Amino acid sequence: MNVAVLFSGGKDSTMAVYAALDAKEDVKYLLSMKSKNDESYMFHVPNIHITDLLSQALDIPLMSVETDGVKEEELKDLRKAFIDLKNLGVEAIYTGALYSVYQKSRIERLGEEVGLKIISPYWHVDELEYMRKIVSLGFKIIICGVAAWGLDESWLGRVIDDETIDELVKLNEKYYVDIAFEGGEAETLAVDGPIFKKRVEILKYKKEWHLDSGVYIIEDAILEDKEL
Repeated sequence: MNVAVLFSGGKDSTMAVYAALDAKEDVKYLLSMKSKNDESYMFHVPNIHITDLLSQALDIPLMSVETDGVKEEELKDLRKAFIDLKNLGVEAIYTGALYSVYQKSRIERLGEEVGLKIISPYWHVDELEYMRKIVSLGFKIIICGVAAWGLDESWLGRVIDDETIDELVKLNEKYYVDIAFEGGEAETLAVDGPIFKKRVEILKYKKEWHLDSGVYIIEDAILEDKEL
């Protein structure tokens, strides 16, 4: 089946690409919604500009759509993108939705209106098993935004590994931090993994911290060949 993946570059949308490829789908496009609103209800914002580079790293064409990110209005931009994809022969959209009913229900409604099947392969997954799977598959995921008790500036730029997950389990017990960040506790970015044809090498970045939250912004990055 010809599919596209709603793609932000974060761990969940990258895992959606993995799931589509693993299911032997023909992934025709990555769809990235570039919101001008840092507080978008629907779309991931930190380092969304890197999706162009990630598209090259994955060797999958990118459809990039700008949106003002106004609540509910941004859905009109997504609907138009869905129509464009359908006109290009896409039959289904994969998403990385885990538990957000707000996002999933709206995407499914648009899909039904346009005539596209919506597939969310990790919906209601066991979060701890899911995070362990990401690591065991060999994905390199960095944390590029934090906004929760227990997640201080030292977490920015940190690679998610088994030790990181162990710490998140403890933070979940102490502060109720969601292990997979479904409560908006953190944002992530995938820079390498088994489906990457090339890896992303970050050359320059900056950290911005304000009160109890912060972001890790990539200012320069290149693609590097992967070791065989």
